[in-house]
Amino acid sequence: MAGLKGLLKKGLGLGLGEMGFNAGGGAITWFPGHMAAATRAIRNRLKLSDLVIEVRDARIPLSSANSDLQPHLSGKRRVVALNKKDLANPNIMHKWVDYFERCKQDCIPINAHSKSSVKKLLELVEFKLKEVISKEPTLLVMVVGVPNVGKSALINSIHQIAQSRFPVQEKKKRATVGPLPGVTQDIAGFKIAQKPSIYVLDSPGVLVPSISDIETGLKLALAGSVKDSVVGEERIAQYLLAVLNTRGTPLHWKHLNNRRIDGIEYDAEEKPDYSLKNLKPKTRNLPNKSHLIYVEDLVTEVQCALYSTLTEFGGNVEDENDLEGLIDLQFGALQKAMKIPHKASEARLMVSKKLLTLFRAGKLGPFILDDVPVS
Repeated sequence: MAGLKGLLKKGLGLGLGEMGFNAGGGAITWFPGHMAAATRAIRNRLKLSDLVIEVRDARIPLSSANSDLQPHLSGKRRVVALNKKDLANPNIMHKWVDYFERCKQDCIPINAHSKSSVKKLLELVEFKLKEVISKEPTLLVMVVGVPNVGKSALINSIHQIAQSRFPVQEKKKRATVGPLPGVTQDIAGFKIAQKPSIYVLDSPGVLVPSISDIETGLKLALAGSVKDSVVGEERIAQYLLAVLNTRGTPLHWKHLNNRRIDGIEYDAEEKPDYSLKNLKPKTRNLPNKSHLIYVEDLVTEVQCALYSTLTEFGGNVEDENDLEGLIDLQFGALQKAMKIPHKASEARLMVSKKLLTLFRAGKLGPFILDDVPVS
């Protein structure tokens, strides 16, 4: 992936160094003031916690770890929950579990919106706490992680399970969940069990003040842990296209673009009143059948555009200049595929936003961005 590394060194042609993704990169405008206070609060509460659930994004198991918190977590009972496993490549997921096991670290892939998945996590947590349950009347479990990895969604699923298991008298408070990083901005305790009393402490997502590696910063941005407006949608989309091309991912889409939905007819000339924004997490406007076909048609067009441009490409994706040229061609092809007006002044931005929405919703297939460490 020499071409990708070359583009990263060049800042993807967009001056990434100016965003402060390295120690000497200037002002860190993407590190909100509440994160510094939250980091201090988390460290204080970690001292009192009996177990920590560290939530990471299954697509970036290493990049989504907060390196500043790792020294404070190393001496704690800890379970690493790789959330959003439904968006990660299942053919690689087991290799990550093996990696964490080699590091003597408990790890479990989960989907925070699946009760059966969260129940397996709770079983592991209860097993880890078994040796201290008889000694302490009250136990604290803390949930930590970088922004937008699904901590609050996990808390809410635990609440639902706890309600069916334990006769808790007080009204339960639900954690606020949203598609954008920075939704949870304080630390709240939630009682999930009695005899012994077990409290789960939710916490705001916090990033490190500086990220030494540009690619790590872009992976976090692509996964949604850094607000798009801070890094720039076009920059993130350009990185995504660079990864897809260097891995040859579009070449595997050749046989995946035939739509098969039995019993549904759809008028292609009809323009459905539906926005891709509805694919974002926790959106209440669920798509109907015609909307689903609209999204599927769009995905097919996007896949065909990237497949055709890559197969017709005469250059070398390992060469940074050739790769940059290919990406420019793909932006043009995607603009046509997405039917964005040619004269639109912000065409590339519109293409970027739609492409990122499709990727984050898993419509471009399951994906893992981090490379599995060599054993």
